[in-house]
Amino acid sequence: MRETDLIARPGFPQIVARRELPVPRSSVFRAFIEPDLLSRWIGPDNLETTVEILEPRHGGRWRYVHRDGLGNTYVFHGVYHGDPTEERIVQTYEFDSEPGVVYLNTIDLDQIVGGTLLSQATVFQSVDHRDRYLRTGAAAAINHSFSRLEALLLAEI
Repeated sequence: MRETDLIARPGFPQIVARRELPVPRSSVFRAFIEPDLLSRWIGPDNLETTVEILEPRHGGRWRYVHRDGLGNTYVFHGVYHGDPTEERIVQTYEFDSEPGVVYLNTIDLDQIVGGTLLSQATVFQSVDHRDRYLRTGAAAAINHSFSRLEALLLAEI
């Protein structure tokens, strides 16, 4: 299985995560917009994920909840900007425990020989917000989620 390339340039409030997936772009797109697929790959293995809202259209909302074995919940939500396509998904991203801190995610799905290049650019409100995000272990979490995504899609094909 491949690793995710993560780029966080000094002084720039953005993270770019890239991963080549050996599956068709249409399959990757489905995994982002179908609740039953999304809940099976997003987040760590030790948390159960429930997709409560997923409205993949301009102005549509999304919301999912991670639950640990002790009953703690971690809630994430956002809004789609523009209609998601197999080429691009643009959405905001917020964590309920940090009200008012909003990230902008642009997810590009490019067809490449043998599969799809998934590129996720996340823009933060400041370099400080980005650095705090990275200190939470986000790099490992992104790589883990994308690994789960790849395994799921390979099993589904």
